[in-house]
Amino acid sequence: MKKLFTNLTFWVLTAIICGILLGHYNPEFALKPIIETGIKLNLFISEFEIKTSFSEFLSSIFISTVKLFINPIIFLTITLGIISMGDLKKVGKVGAKALIYFEIVTTVALIVGIFVANILRPGDGVVTQDIKGGDISKYTQSADHFSWTKFFWDNVTLQVLVVAIILGIILSNYSGRQSVVNFLSPISRKVFWALHKVMLLAPIGAFGGMAFTIAKYGIKTLLPLAKLMGTVYTTMAVFIFVVLYFILRYYKISLWRFLKYIREELLIVLGTSSSEAALPSLMEKLERMGCSKSVVGLVVPAGYSFNLDGTTIYLSMAVIFLAQVFNVHLDIQQILTIIGILMVTSKGAAGVTGSGFIVLASTLTAIKVIPVEGLALLLGVDRFMSEARAITNFIGNGVATVWLSNNENEFDRKKMNYAFNHIEAQEDIIIDNIRN
Repeated sequence: MKKLFTNLTFWVLTAIICGILLGHYNPEFALKPIIETGIKLNLFISEFEIKTSFSEFLSSIFISTVKLFINPIIFLTITLGIISMGDLKKVGKVGAKALIYFEIVTTVALIVGIFVANILRPGDGVVTQDIKGGDISKYTQSADHFSWTKFFWDNVTLQVLVVAIILGIILSNYSGRQSVVNFLSPISRKVFWALHKVMLLAPIGAFGGMAFTIAKYGIKTLLPLAKLMGTVYTTMAVFIFVVLYFILRYYKISLWRFLKYIREELLIVLGTSSSEAALPSLMEKLERMGCSKSVVGLVVPAGYSFNLDGTTIYLSMAVIFLAQVFNVHLDIQQILTIIGILMVTSKGAAGVTGSGFIVLASTLTAIKVIPVEGLALLLGVDRFMSEARAITNFIGNGVATVWLSNNENEFDRKKMNYAFNHIEAQEDIIIDNIRN
C-alpha cells in the first residue's frame, strides 16, 4: 500500500477519475470562476485568471509551469548533444533523416485517416440541426493570414531549436568547448531536478483538465457525433498498434513495453489534453532507455512541430467527415489534392493558437467544395478528441526518436532492457532524488 500511495501514476489516474466525476455530477462548481470558490488569491494572479473557472485554472497553471522548462531543456540538450557528437556531418545527417522520417510517417497517417473515414463513413446520417454549432470566425480569419513566416515567429520552440543547433555547431569548433560543457552540464541537471519537483503536481493538472472538459461540454454533447468520435479513436489506435508497432518491430523493440515505460507521461497527456505537459519528461526517459542525448535533442523538439501523427489523422478524417455530412462526393483527384494540401498545412499545426481549426479552415478554403461553415459542427467535440491527438502525437515522437537512434547506431540496448525491467525501481529513485 505504501508503494501504491507513493506512485505518481496511481495519483494521476485517480485524479483523472475524480475530475470526470466532478465535471459530470457537479459541473456548476467545476465551472465557477475562482473568485467565487473561496480560494485565496495571490497578487500576481491576473484578472483573466480570476474570471477563469477553478478547474481550468488548475490545468492551465500546471501546463504553463511545465512549458517554462521546455525551451531551457531543449536548448541545453541540443547544445550539449551537438558538442558531444563532434562530427557536424553527423548532425546534418540526423536532421535530414528526421525530416524524411516525419514526412513519410505523417503521410502514412494522412492516408490511414482518409481510408478509415471512407470505410466507416462517420458523417453519413448526421443531422446538422441536432448539433449546437459554434463561432468559427476567428479560425477562418486566422486561416486567411497564415504564412510560414508567421508559423516560425509564433513557434518559440522552433526558434530555440534553430538557435541551439547554430550555437552547438559554433561551440563544437571552439577550442575551449569543454569549459562550456562543464558550465552547462550542472545547469542541465538542476533544470531536470526542478522539473521532477513540478511533475509532482501532475495529478492536480490532470484533475482540473478533465473536470473542466466534462463540465463545460458534457457527455451529452458527444451523442450526435459519437460515430465520429469512435472512428477517430479507432483510427488512432490502429495507427499506434499497427504502423508504430511495425516501425519499432524493425529493430526488435516491443511497442507494448515502451508504452508501459512511458505510462505516467501518457496519463498526464490524457488528463491535460496537452503533449507539452509531458514533453520534457519524455526527453529524459528516452535518454534513460538508451537513446543518445544528441538524437533526443534534435528529434523530439523537431517532431513537436513536424511529426504530429495524431493531428494529421484528425485533420484528414475531419475533411472527409464534413464532405459526408454535406453529401459532397470527392473523386480520386480531389482526395489526392486534400492529401497534398494537408501534407504542407499540417506541419504548421503546432505554430498558432487554435491551430487544428485554422489548418482545417485553410484546407477547406483551398479545395472549395466543402462549406467551411461545417467546422462549427466540430467545435463541441473537439476537446474530447484532443486527448487522442495529443497521445498519438506524443507516442509518435517517442517512437521516431527510438527508431532514429537505432538507425544511427546511437542506441544502448542494455540501458533499454534495464529501463523496461526496472520501471518501478526507477520511479522510486526519482522520488528519492526529489525528496533529497
